[in-house]
Amino acid sequence: MDMRADVLIVGAGMVGSALALALQDSGLQVLLLDGSPLSVKPFDPQAAFEPRVSALSAASQRILERLGVWDGIVERRASPYGEMQVWDGSGTGQIHFSAASVHAEVLGHIVENRVVQDALLDRLHDCDLGLLANARLEQMRRSGDDWLLTLADGRTLRAPLVVAADGANSAVRRLTGTATREWDYLHNAIVTSVRSSQSHQRTAWQRFTDNGPLAFLPLVRDGQEDWCSIVWSTTPSESERLMALDDESFCRELELAFEGRLGTVLSADPRLCVPLRQRHAKRYVAEGLALIGDAAHVIHPLAGQGVNLGFLDAAVLAEVLLAANERGERLADVKVLSRYERRRMPHNLALMAAMEGFERLFQADQLPLRWLRNAGLKVVEQMPEAKALFVRQALGLTGDLPELAKA
Repeated sequence: MDMRADVLIVGAGMVGSALALALQDSGLQVLLLDGSPLSVKPFDPQAAFEPRVSALSAASQRILERLGVWDGIVERRASPYGEMQVWDGSGTGQIHFSAASVHAEVLGHIVENRVVQDALLDRLHDCDLGLLANARLEQMRRSGDDWLLTLADGRTLRAPLVVAADGANSAVRRLTGTATREWDYLHNAIVTSVRSSQSHQRTAWQRFTDNGPLAFLPLVRDGQEDWCSIVWSTTPSESERLMALDDESFCRELELAFEGRLGTVLSADPRLCVPLRQRHAKRYVAEGLALIGDAAHVIHPLAGQGVNLGFLDAAVLAEVLLAANERGERLADVKVLSRYERRRMPHNLALMAAMEGFERLFQADQLPLRWLRNAGLKVVEQMPEAKALFVRQALGLTGDLPELAKA
């Protein structure tokens, strides 16, 4: 016999879990499924940092606070930062951003993805939401007014509304034939955590090199401020060379590329190399279907904004569904779901275009463009109003915010 739900969320990652929590106590039967065990391991504060981190904005923090998750994150490990320093390694242009410029305490928090995920799972296990672990989606088709999903173990699920929150390689997107626009950046990102001889000063540092941007994102462990998460975007051939180096040689190369801003790079954790690809679904919704987070859009990790966009997706979709449910509307109706798309697609596309523009501008070798980016950084550095606007946008203090994200 089919298992039934009003809303079936595929993917219990950070964004899918946030959506499920936002729909709790709504009277809707919500089922969240994932191919993983959905278990939470005890957190060891002495454990090495996970290589994948997110720069959580103030808007994301507010969402997570209202979902009852933020305390669980801070109890584990979160690293606030109040400054951002960006400079062009091929010139003299640089720009500095500060939370104080908009009377905020921090610009954001660098948090390991695993920490966010476990804090969300803790809350999910305390709720009466339906959780289905070790559930790998195999088939999906329309059946009357519903979607009929078949799992790898033969179980079947039925729901009028399915939400794809299953990441960049979304099975739901593939099985439903949802079209995307995508292209390869012809770059890879090397990610790891490193320890330096000088404090990061609770500052996010980013240098634009000839091969791509290099970010040092501040991490705090036991009150010590000498660890950073790095994201080093470079060409495939260069990333292959860097990945083949021993740890000592890699640290020296990293220190040189970063101009020694934090002194000596003392050590590095194991490295990951991730191909960079941008992807955007042509539509976020169809009859009985909605895409959120990386299932809908994958952007360059230049500003660490990916998960922040996903949390806003989840908050807006929940707001749309709860309002429609109160009015007695059919949640699977594409007219209802389009309200979510209209609010989120322009914002996501605008940020993706901005990141694409930055990425192209700072990789340009032509002398006029190199002059332009240096001059641009210098001009903006002298414009406090423009810098404050950027900070407010990064914090999530502007635009069409859902109630969960409002101050």
